[in-house]
Amino acid sequence: MNAKYVVLYESADNVLEKAPAHFPAHSERVDEFHARGTLLLTGTFADPQEGAMAIFTTREAAEEFIDGDPFVLNGVVRRFEIREWNEVLAP
Repeated sequence: MNAKYVVLYESADNVLEKAPAHFPAHSERVDEFHARGTLLLTGTFADPQEGAMAIFTTREAAEEFIDGDPFVLNGVVRRFEIREWNEVLAP
């Protein structure tokens, strides 16, 4: 098994109204962590009001991402959780 770290975001009320103002800075952060190779996957659920998730290679990377994420800093995200996940299909 190969441990990964899943970040679960709970959307704030009216996320579709709040997110656009902070999306460009959030997207830059996503691109930065993906380019480093520490952010593997990320996205909203089918209904963005239900939240989003991201998968990181380390807990430290997940924590660093959250600490500077414009969505967290500006109230687009109500709360978040980091969970260790045992990936079984990784080579």
